[in-house]
Parts: sequence; C-alpha cells; structure tokens
Amino acid sequence: MKLKGLSHGSDFVTGLDIGTSSIKVVVAERHGRRPLVVHVHKEPCFGMRKGAVIDLSEASQSINRALSEVKKISKAAARNIYISIGTPQVKMQASRGIVAVSRADAEIYQDDIDRAVRASQAVNLPQNRTIIHTLTKEFVVDGVGDIADPLGLSGSRLEVQSLIIDAFSPHIKALMRAVELAGGEIGGLVFGPLTSARAALSKRQKDLGTAIVDIGFGTTGLSIYEENRLAGASKFPVGAGNISNDLAVGLKISVDAAEEVKLHYGYALSKEVSAKETVDLKKFADDAKSTASRRFIAEIVESRLEEIFDLVNAELKLLQKFGELPGGVVLVGGGAKLPGLTDLVKQEMRLSAQIGCTLADAWDGGGGAFKEYLEDPEFVNAFGLVLWGIGGEGGGDIPESEGSGIRNFFKYFTP
Repeated sequence: MKLKGLSHGSDFVTGLDIGTSSIKVVVAERHGRRPLVVHVHKEPCFGMRKGAVIDLSEASQSINRALSEVKKISKAAARNIYISIGTPQVKMQASRGIVAVSRADAEIYQDDIDRAVRASQAVNLPQNRTIIHTLTKEFVVDGVGDIADPLGLSGSRLEVQSLIIDAFSPHIKALMRAVELAGGEIGGLVFGPLTSARAALSKRQKDLGTAIVDIGFGTTGLSIYEENRLAGASKFPVGAGNISNDLAVGLKISVDAAEEVKLHYGYALSKEVSAKETVDLKKFADDAKSTASRRFIAEIVESRLEEIFDLVNAELKLLQKFGELPGGVVLVGGGAKLPGLTDLVKQEMRLSAQIGCTLADAWDGGGGAFKEYLEDPEFVNAFGLVLWGIGGEGGGDIPESEGSGIRNFFKYFTP
C-alpha cells in the first residue's frame, strides 16, 4: 500500500483529524504565502478506539460522511488528504548517521545529505513497525555541529543527528485502508503531536521551550520544543473520554449522560467548587438519583486529569525538562475546554499554562469566516495537518527539523 505523495500540483489540501469520537475536517486552498480556509466541519466517528481502527467498516463509513462534504467543495480536495497517526504505540528514538563526502572537492551535495539521513534510519525495528518521520535535529560537518543545512559546505565527513518516529504498521495500514474505502487519497501521514505544535505554537514559543498537550477523547498527545527543535513527543492511552467513564461509574448513570454532566458541570480543580452546590442528574438521566454534589463531580474529573498529567510529567522528567520550560504549557484538544484546567496544570506541572488555539497569522485573512474554528482548541490538529501538508507555502515558520522531516518521510516511507 503506497502513499500518493506530496501533491504540489493540487490547489487543495485537506486535514482529516480522525479521532475516537469525532472527525474534524479542514480544507484549504493554496493562496500565495498563506492558505485560504474554504471549509471546516465536524463529523461523529465510529469504529475507532484510542487512535486505532477497531472496525474498518464503521470507520470508513464515518470518514465517507466527512469526505462527502469535502467533495462538494472540490473532488481534488479528497485526493490530497493529510491524516494524523494518533496511537500510543508510536515511539521515538534518537539516531545518528555518518557518511564520507563523496566528491574530490569535498563540497557537500544533496545526495550526501540524503545518504546521511538514510544512514540515520538504519535502526533495528521489528518487521511490524514502520518509520513515519525522520526529523533532522542538526548536521555536523567534520566535528562542527549545530548546522541546519550543510548544502554547499566543504568537509570530508557529514553527520546527522535525527529523531526517528516509528509506528505499528497494522495501525497505519488500517487507517489508510479506511480512508481509501471512503473514496479518499492520502497525501501524507503525520504524528499527531507534531501537527498540534505546527498550528498552535509560535516560533518564539518553540525557541523558549514549550510543551503542548493535546487532550483528545481517547488519547493525550505531548510534544516538547526547545531552541526551535523537537525535544520529545509521546501519546498516552487516556483522554477526556476516560473522565466520562469515571463519572458514569461514580454517579451511576450512562456514559452518554456522564458526558453531558462533564460538559455542563465538570471542573478541573475541585477545591474551587462549593461543597454546597448540587447538580440535578435527572436532567441528564431519567433513572438517576435526584442530585449529586458538584464538588464530588469535580473530584472525579480532577482525579483522572491528575493521572493524565502524571504521565506527562513522567515524560518531561525522562527528558530532564520537568519545570524547566520557560514557555510553559499550551493545552489543546477537546479536553482543553474543561473549566479550571489551566489552574490544575499550573499546580501539577509547576509551569505557566494557557489554552491554545490555531495561530491566525498563518492563514489568509486570519481565517476569515472560519475564525471561530481557529479559536477552538478542538480543531488545532486538523489545521496543523493542512499547514504540514502545504509546508513552507503555508506561511509562518517551519523549523528545519520538521521541513526536512516531511521531505524525507516521502522519500523513505516503507509501507
């Protein structure tokens, strides 16, 4: 199964964020330096769990419904779709590739760079895993490092420091198959935490050192940037849907009713909720007991959120970044809408925190009629997929590591 590849001939790029509970779709048209948003919508999703396809038929039907709206805009838009890989089984590791410069005059050409990148991909992986990104952190020429682009420099030895991101191949193939069955053609696959950062983090935030946490329904994504480079990225198998499950158990109501309770009365920091305030559960479930303490609801919400941020903190500690990011934490995804979340994150992560949204200056006219979606943290990943698909033409700054990573991905992707 092969990817269509980069579709620079197409005027449209579609970002398809296929989540556990919903699909977010953004269609944009190449429009000078910045893309023009032409369509945004959200569709319920079935057949997915924690970023992976569990029912191919249901998943493809959900995607088909989403793409039917895209095809009304342009059939070409359905032939250049970027999707995110969002399963917790994605792994990242550092790697190094070293090659001798091939020409007698010692000038470094593109084929030398390509050979070094390929050498860095020579990592031991099981047969059921696939490299989805090779992100170059820096090049080293004859021992001199921190080089973003060695093309045209002189030296006898070229080294590249890379971050290799690999995924479970059956998950990739199932997701690609679901899109193809729905009548779409894939232009690219991107690890979800990278696209969230692409859309919501400014160059200054990436320079300072910032973590972006994407709380989805079934999973939570994390990426950390420092000195405008990716320092780490992970996916965790818990999300906002787990809060609803906990509420269903604690309040003895259905999961659907618990989701509504969470949306209307959930709060992330229980100590800020009055112990006297009550919630009439019969508004959400006919068979429920009459009332529940809103603080009790908040305690359930807070307990699950603490678990999520314990996982985030553990990853930061592994990277020696815990409490050490001047840019703080940016929260995106549907779960970021929970009231009180920033206060909880400041307490748990010992960093400044803010709710993130898609940066408007990356888009023609600041998003125009679709500005409300740019301001919605739930749509950040879908907008990031479009920016990643368009690449440098999308406006704003793409770090060299990401730009070269996406180019190398299409050169060296192995299905």
